[in-house]
Amino acid sequence: MGIKGDIVKSLRPYNQGMFSFIKKKLGWGSTPAESSDQAPSPEAPQTDTPASPTLKVSAPAVPEASTAATPLPVVDSPAAELAPNTPATERRSWMDKLRNGLRKTGSSIAQVFTGTQIDDALYEELESALLMADAGVSATEFLLQDLKRRVKEAKATEPSQVKALLIDAITELLQPLEQSLEVGHHTPTVIMVAGVNGAGKTTTIGKLTRHLADSGQRVLLAAADTFRAAAREQLMVWADRNRVEIVSQEGGDPAAVTFDAVKAGHARSCDVVIADTAGRLATQLHLMEELRKIKRVIGKAMESAPHEVLLVVDGNTGQNALSQVKAFDEALGLTGLVVTKLDGTAKGGVLAAIALWSRERHKNVPVYFIGVGEKLEDLQTFKAREFAQALLS
Repeated sequence: MGIKGDIVKSLRPYNQGMFSFIKKKLGWGSTPAESSDQAPSPEAPQTDTPASPTLKVSAPAVPEASTAATPLPVVDSPAAELAPNTPATERRSWMDKLRNGLRKTGSSIAQVFTGTQIDDALYEELESALLMADAGVSATEFLLQDLKRRVKEAKATEPSQVKALLIDAITELLQPLEQSLEVGHHTPTVIMVAGVNGAGKTTTIGKLTRHLADSGQRVLLAAADTFRAAAREQLMVWADRNRVEIVSQEGGDPAAVTFDAVKAGHARSCDVVIADTAGRLATQLHLMEELRKIKRVIGKAMESAPHEVLLVVDGNTGQNALSQVKAFDEALGLTGLVVTKLDGTAKGGVLAAIALWSRERHKNVPVYFIGVGEKLEDLQTFKAREFAQALLS
């Protein structure tokens, strides 16, 4: 019968509770949910089934796969077994969070349309509300002119109709920012992430890594933020949590770390390499030059890399976020943005300012993701109409 059988036989005279206790101690019949050695999450425990943002995962060996957007799978959780969420349900939950997050921004704008007539006073109030929402002077003037044209063409007579037309105007302005992050055209796809201190770069990288790993992508992280205390450790926790590899050097040169990571990613046939960098202000010229050096070194490690240069911006900073986008784009040539901390902000109108800036310079810098909270599911793909509707709801 063996050792296990002898122990079971010897335990029969004892009560069932003691038997269960010893079984648990010996680890017989345990499930992953009972295991206590799982790596701790750097954020709050995931109690809900997260809604996964959509990424385009291209497979060069199968050409038709490169043209379709592949939704990332939902992370397994006990809650999913009890009440599985459909994509529609998850998106509705996301919309509720987005509306709540933008309430401080949109409440003053929505109040403009509670009157009974369309007149100059309505447009003046709307102008003030847009400026207070940090849309900026140029974007505010652009939206007002576009709105007046739409009102005239639609022969609108009710303020509620004007509100619907403003949603259309904002959607059209933001539409060019709505693009999906694509991986798979290069092996590995190298993503460099930058931003000012406190914008949420490392946390955003952790969430993005989780979504990529869940979609079957093999990810390698480069801990190139060698200055901030515990930055390396924080990224290592994310790597452990997501079961991905990481290249790091305590106190090492950031450019050297990224070089080694890209080489390692290629040698290990990784799909994606994500390089974290230290936070810095755009006015710190020597640190901005260091970013340029990191980008150049990545290019030496792999021709055509980095394939994506993402800037993480704090949505609470309003017009300052636009200044950051301009400065980092001039230094690095940005390919995309992640706007974080939109929950509870009164300055969500800055996306209109960013959209107009992109439009005027004829070079689009898309917003790949927006965040409205700390949880994994609080980072989602940016949808122009969803944002416009949430802003005025």
